[in-house]
Amino acid sequence: MDDPSAPESATWAAARGRIVRDALGVSLATGAYALSFGAISIASGLTVLQTCILSVVMFTGGSQFALVGVIAGGGSPLAGAATAVMLGSRNALYGLRLASILQVRSWRRFAAAQFVIDETTAMSVGRPSRRAALWGFYSTGILLFSLWNLGTLIGALGANAIQDPKVFGLDAAVTGAFVALLAPQVRSRQACMIALCAAAVAVAAAPYVPAGVPVLVAAAVAAVFGLRKQRGKGRDRSIAVDDAPPPTSGSAS
Repeated sequence: MDDPSAPESATWAAARGRIVRDALGVSLATGAYALSFGAISIASGLTVLQTCILSVVMFTGGSQFALVGVIAGGGSPLAGAATAVMLGSRNALYGLRLASILQVRSWRRFAAAQFVIDETTAMSVGRPSRRAALWGFYSTGILLFSLWNLGTLIGALGANAIQDPKVFGLDAAVTGAFVALLAPQVRSRQACMIALCAAAVAVAAAPYVPAGVPVLVAAAVAAVFGLRKQRGKGRDRSIAVDDAPPPTSGSAS
């Protein structure tokens, strides 16, 4: 006797396979970038152990690069930590969005929070079902965490050979991954214009602000456009309600 749930199971298995493949692709690209972080961290004066602990505990590339960048530039560890916290604050906003998807409680919330970063958010939000979103989040988080820390260790150990990531083109890996993740979300003309405006403002701000801050500037620009769009929708709904004809006396309540 045929199992009626078999087609659905096969469809989900195929979708799950695509999610894991996408997660692996993103993790490989970003994990390769960790090679440069390990090398730069050693060049900044941190030890191999300190570099690896930083990747395990912090696990957010932009903040890690900001921290070692400030230290390499002669800044204090406190100033580097403050910059890293500022850049990492965007993850708190991701957490607000992901809370309804993950629905984790107690100690699991702290474990899941470790994976709340740009890549896992992009691989989770926008999925057609919560199950797919969970697979996107956890598969990307586990694979990326493993490869990021492996890349950090290899990069740190081989710091003398890979001191300049631009020689290997590794500095472009994360940018390429972000573009690949962003492209499917920019489907409308309005979304494309917002993305271009945010990118233009970030590029203009880059010479005047610390590394990583242009990302926050771009996010702020996109948020402002998003809020304006939401307010516009709310105003349109209010006008539609005000213009609606009053109910007739014979209509049902």
